[in-house]
Amino acid sequence: MQLPLASYAAAALAFALGAFDLIRLVDAAPISPILQNILKNTDQSPLYEYPTDLTRGIIPIPVHSHNDYWRDLPFYSALSAGCISIEADVWLEDDMLLVGHDLSSLTKTRTLQSLYIGPIMDVLRRQNPRNPYIKEETRNGVYDTDPFQTLYLFIDVKTSGPETWPHVVAALEPLRASNYLTTLRKNDTLTTGPVTVIGTGNTPLSLVGPVPDRDYFYDGPLATLDKEGSPEITKYISPIASTNFVAAIGADGIVLPPAEGGQEDGEKESSWLNSEQLETLREQIGAAKKKGIGARYWGTPSWPVRERNEVWRTLLREGAALLNADDLEGVQGYF
Repeated sequence: MQLPLASYAAAALAFALGAFDLIRLVDAAPISPILQNILKNTDQSPLYEYPTDLTRGIIPIPVHSHNDYWRDLPFYSALSAGCISIEADVWLEDDMLLVGHDLSSLTKTRTLQSLYIGPIMDVLRRQNPRNPYIKEETRNGVYDTDPFQTLYLFIDVKTSGPETWPHVVAALEPLRASNYLTTLRKNDTLTTGPVTVIGTGNTPLSLVGPVPDRDYFYDGPLATLDKEGSPEITKYISPIASTNFVAAIGADGIVLPPAEGGQEDGEKESSWLNSEQLETLREQIGAAKKKGIGARYWGTPSWPVRERNEVWRTLLREGAALLNADDLEGVQGYF
């Protein structure tokens, strides 16, 4: 039996309220019994309600929440961890953009709108409240501690790119209408907004690059940015370029440094990549930087923890823009 739209809306609202409680719990500092008693006996005045307190105290970190839709609370879990980048796998089925890792995980209730567009819109409304003192439109991002930090929303198209991508562009309309998207005008004027949408997976470059006025971008091929014969990719097409870590760098021959007395983070040389791997890494990140493009590697080691952390440390030191993370608690602890 199909639920009425009102039931979907009620379920989405309950989900969002639960997520807000989670974020507040993550951010909450211990309160002494004396202060608890004082607060309990106040007049419950709005003086103690901060208007944009949803993400108050959360520090953004350069992390991409990999397979974000797998989490118990998609988007909100990454938000509570401070991630500046999230990812949704989308499938076009019956003119609906469903979110899931594979066909067996798809449901009509888990859509790009319900899991991402709607929740992001709600957070941005809270971060951009209306009041008599605001004379101009605000474009604050999702993080109260850094309102100028954009949120990268990677949309990984799983079905036919030419068929699916126009539906993705149409689905962005709520963010577009509120002026929350990063935009390109006349193919040379970039205006960063609270949300930067990046198409990946089966997203066709032909439906992104040639469009002079748009509010969506393309996940560039990091491993071939400077290769002869490759498509010309600029920062106006790809703010971020990505590639598979193992395929690009190789995992054979990785030797972890000694547990004690190894190199410090501030030293230039990596102690676990061989010279050829390190050269490849630097060439790829360097080629991206020359174009004003950020670098991201997916498929980085997640275990053992020490190897994972060594990879993260080296990537940050060499200038990668985003760390790919499945373990949000682990990456929070790293920072």
